[in-house]
Amino acid sequence: MAVTLADVAARARVSAATVSRVLSGNYPVAESTRARVLRAVDELEYVVNGPASALAAATSDLVGVLVNDIADPFFGIIAGAVQSEMGSAMGAESGRHGEKLAVICNTGGSPERELNYLTLLQRQRAAAVVLTGGAVEHPDHMAAVAAKASRLASSGTRVVLCGRPPIEDAVTLTFDNRGGARRLTEHLLALGHRRIGYVAGPAERTTTRDRLEGHRAAMSAAGLGSLGEAGAERLTVHGLYDRSSGYDATLELLRRDEALTAIVAANDTIALGVCAALRDQGLRIPDDVSVAGFDDLPFSADAVPALTTVRLPLHEAGARAGRLALGREPQPPGGVAMVRSELMARASTAPPRAAR
Repeated sequence: MAVTLADVAARARVSAATVSRVLSGNYPVAESTRARVLRAVDELEYVVNGPASALAAATSDLVGVLVNDIADPFFGIIAGAVQSEMGSAMGAESGRHGEKLAVICNTGGSPERELNYLTLLQRQRAAAVVLTGGAVEHPDHMAAVAAKASRLASSGTRVVLCGRPPIEDAVTLTFDNRGGARRLTEHLLALGHRRIGYVAGPAERTTTRDRLEGHRAAMSAAGLGSLGEAGAERLTVHGLYDRSSGYDATLELLRRDEALTAIVAANDTIALGVCAALRDQGLRIPDDVSVAGFDDLPFSADAVPALTTVRLPLHEAGARAGRLALGREPQPPGGVAMVRSELMARASTAPPRAAR
């Protein structure tokens, strides 16, 4: 039996009129009352304007694209590609695959905001939702996202993940973060580097874990496991995925081991901070310290020296996510497809001085 407005009112201990006011957003309601009503809506899985079974034929032209930070080129490239697909679906089949309105939802990395956006998009009967970037590795949050995705899917909304771990009721494009990071560190090892620092992203992010695991797997396979578990831990510094974190982490790594010959950054933006800190310490790249990043963002090839990095085809992945969200491309087998990475060896890495 479908949940009614009266059911929500009873759960929230308010009148049906108050529930209606909260959901319409057109009337002032006390914040505590509003929070209680929205909690009841979520707990009862109430869907505004009719039962979920009718929504498959009544979805809107809205597509939600959730990003951590739209100012980050990583997310900007993906979101831009998704949005381009939304506007390129015009044509003879426009009645079925017409142009959609892509709305960018900037979560700021907040798990609570991510869940709130998913709830709002369900209420708006979004045609599709695309979630981008790494997920927060907390069991409660991961379960909550999976539950939201299931509700969206049952309401006729396509759910696509781009760069996140797979979940049920969603099509997933996973990034080869672990394999790419391993190949990057293997490149440095092949050049002769042995003392390699690593600047990681936030510890609770899946992208951070995957890239760090790839780096450490390469170190261990090279016979550096003894330096490995103790040393890799000591020569790893976590921070945000931004330039200032790369700068500060580099100073900390040099404090821990002034004999470092290479530093791997978890993304290209961090790598810019690494390079700046090394220059400020009077160290030359790559003569004194080699530097590598990840993602191959547009500025990477134009950095001085050009940045060795791992290329993820972000625009292509975003475009594919957009097509999957519109139903314009068949789902991959099992609902999951791997987006391959490619090592881009450039001038910021070279053999350590002792190996020349």
